[in-house]
Amino acid sequence: MAFRNFLPTMLCALALAAAALAVPGSSPAQEVTLKLHHFLPPSSTTHAGFLKPWADKVMAESQGRIKIDIYPVMQLGGRAPQLYDQVKDGVVDLAWTLPGYTAGRFPLVEVFELPYVTGSAVATSQALMAFYERHLKDEFKDVRVLALHSHAPGALHMATKPIRTIEDLKGVKIRAPTRAVNAALKALGATPVGMPVPQVPEAIARGVVEGAALPYEVTLPLRVHEITRYHTNTGLYTAVFLFAMNKARYESLPPDLKAVIDRNSGLALAERAGRVWDAAEAPGIAAAKARGNTIFTLSDDEVARWKAATRPVIDRWIAETDARGLDGRALYEEARALVARYGE
Repeated sequence: MAFRNFLPTMLCALALAAAALAVPGSSPAQEVTLKLHHFLPPSSTTHAGFLKPWADKVMAESQGRIKIDIYPVMQLGGRAPQLYDQVKDGVVDLAWTLPGYTAGRFPLVEVFELPYVTGSAVATSQALMAFYERHLKDEFKDVRVLALHSHAPGALHMATKPIRTIEDLKGVKIRAPTRAVNAALKALGATPVGMPVPQVPEAIARGVVEGAALPYEVTLPLRVHEITRYHTNTGLYTAVFLFAMNKARYESLPPDLKAVIDRNSGLALAERAGRVWDAAEAPGIAAAKARGNTIFTLSDDEVARWKAATRPVIDRWIAETDARGLDGRALYEEARALVARYGE
């Protein structure tokens, strides 16, 4: 008799438990697959040193509930300058790209690409995120910014002509990554040619350009050190990178998975990226030396000349920013102060 009374109660409890598990969003086994798109090869620092470790960490912290498929070298189609719109429009869930590949679209963040603003990658990357929190949220309002970061100060990598002074740059065609760097090279007397980095090896090999402004980090996977002979450390510039997520995709996640993304975003992620990019310079430099290439570093006196020659680029950015109703000089000085602060 007791068992007959117990059996309906047990069956009812099991039915209620099954119903609870059937409620959408209640299952701890919910799986989300995110597509991450970028333009560099799997051997690059971007892929192997930053994006894949990030994806692995997110997958581990979500206990496998977030799966991230990474598509390098634009495997999902399009060109590198289209990556921002791909993630904005939801064509992909995540993208790593350069804001500067769409010239003039993100004018405030260009302050970190102005001549001689940059420090180490770790200092500049943290400065970028601090600046983003204060001034850049509206500029990137169409995406969920996971991190803004930079590479170490870029160098000039030349096929046949060494660059030791401003005079050596006169009329020389050099690839530039962004509008700000383009303007700086032009102010120095060079003929800048804008192009995304995947096009650089062919452009140098075919003589479209005589060299390129790049960090040593990316010269290795692109094998630029094999088609150039001279490298000049200038301290002139950096380029800003953006790692972003589609806003609607982020908002669709349950709170605990949003928390996983949040823990792997922001200032800490920018600092980690900066350390990765700073460390990646050494192998690129070593590869150039192993080829017997020649590496120059500008003297202090020559750097002073380059700073004077490129000052109009800074003044022009300040004037353009003032024209938008902002205090360009204050923003420029704040960016420099943040780089100095995080470089201490």
